[in-house]
Amino acid sequence: MSERSELKRIGAKAHKNSGRGMTKADGSLDKYVVDVKEYSKSFSVNQDVWAKIVTDTLRVDPEKSPVIMLVLGETKKVRLAIIEWNEFELLREIREKNE
Repeated sequence: MSERSELKRIGAKAHKNSGRGMTKADGSLDKYVVDVKEYSKSFSVNQDVWAKIVTDTLRVDPEKSPVIMLVLGETKKVRLAIIEWNEFELLREIREKNE
């Protein structure tokens, strides 16, 4: 599945030229800027990878939060979201308020 298909699957708006144009990163969804990474077995996250998506997010919209959508597998896929810890804590607070 392509980046564009993954973005469509989650309801995100794809950025033209998959982030290679004026609008960086692969797409936007609500208050997030999404960078899709598709690999068959593994993907390494390091400070440089995270710094790039944070920088791309700031260029797209400083009010949004960065997300790496990691898609692992060839036939049976595992989809993960990599977000900042502060964002995770905010999501937990919202969930607790709604329970």
